[in-house]
Parts: sequence; C-alpha cells; structure tokens
Amino acid sequence: MIEGRAAWLGTDVPYGEAWALQKRLAALRSEERIPDALLLLEHAPIYTAGRRALAEHVIGALPAPLVETDRGGQTTYHGPGQLVGYPIIALGEHGMGLRSYVDALEGAVIAALARFGVRAWCEPGLTAVWTEAGKIAAFGVKVSRGVTLHGFALNVSTDLAYYAPIIPCGITDRPVASIASMLGEAPPMAAARSAVTEELGARLGVAWREVSPHEL
Repeated sequence: MIEGRAAWLGTDVPYGEAWALQKRLAALRSEERIPDALLLLEHAPIYTAGRRALAEHVIGALPAPLVETDRGGQTTYHGPGQLVGYPIIALGEHGMGLRSYVDALEGAVIAALARFGVRAWCEPGLTAVWTEAGKIAAFGVKVSRGVTLHGFALNVSTDLAYYAPIIPCGITDRPVASIASMLGEAPPMAAARSAVTEELGARLGVAWREVSPHEL
C-alpha cells in the first residue's frame, strides 16, 4: 500500500472551484511533488456536459447552470445529497491503464453500496453503476500526463427531480436512483464517504490519510 491524502471539501462546493483545485493538484502529482489525492464533496447544483455531450440531451428548462467540462461522458447533474469523488491518481505507479482504473472506481462504489444493503452491478458497454431502480452512480474521467482528473458521482440522497430536464449520460430508457429512493432513507453522508474511500483504497492499493483541504 502507498499513502495518499483524502480531503472532504464540504457541501455546496462551486464546480469551478473544485475543477481548478483538481488541475492544480494533477499538475503537482505529475511532477511527483505530492502523493495521490482524493477530493470528496457535494456540489452546489450544477449540470455538466462532457466531451461527448449533445445539445439535444437538454430537454427542458434547467434550474441550475450548465457548464462544459473536459471529462469523458455526456450531460449529468451534480448537487446536494450526491457524493462526488475526484481521485488524483498517477496511474503508472499503480500499473493501471484507463480501463482498469474505471473498473476500480465502479467496483469500489458497488462494494460500498453493498455495505448499505443495496445490490448494484455494471453492464457491458455502459460506464455506470446500476441497481434494480436505475442508475445510481455516474463516472467521467480525464487522464493528463498520466494523472487522473474528475471521477464519480454517487446519488446518496440526491433530489432526483433535477434529472428531469436532461437525458442523463445520453441514456434514454433507464431511470436514475439514489440510496434514499431505494431504501426509504439514506445513510449519513459521512458513512457513505467512508465506505467509498475504504473500498477505493483497497482497489488502488492506497492507504488514505485524511487531511484538511489546505494540507493537500
């Protein structure tokens, strides 16, 4: 196991603020000036469009801003009650490629959900985590100079009405779900955060040390 740093950035985090932090840390990681890092947070309501996003996937009036971003994937929503994780990982140090890294992200979320009694899985050709009620986690990744940016979004107690004006990730025939919508109530965000952090560390071979944001 190698040591990494994990930080909780808080709630209502502006998307641009987190994106700028990711880019700064990724540059430092590529120069081997910092270890692997994991940023965890809840965003203020925002819609994001990845590199493959299509304008026609916005099908109604958006109650929050829409920003274009450089991650993979299409259009999705981020907001309160959703656990967002941005791992800043030097893939070469883990002997991983992009596909094995995404597999690790998906596997970590599936294992974390199992801790709360939610059965989840992946399906061939669809980068997401699925449940009997629909998609519960989305993924979008970028790799720059061998270091990852962006990551995953897990619906813990997300207000699913925010998905109504879009076709999430371009998938027209599947609903979205949350832990709360499936179980009737959600675990505390701190518990969800802990579960995902531990499961991701196990798959990446990283022992996360919790730090404050300014220690990243």
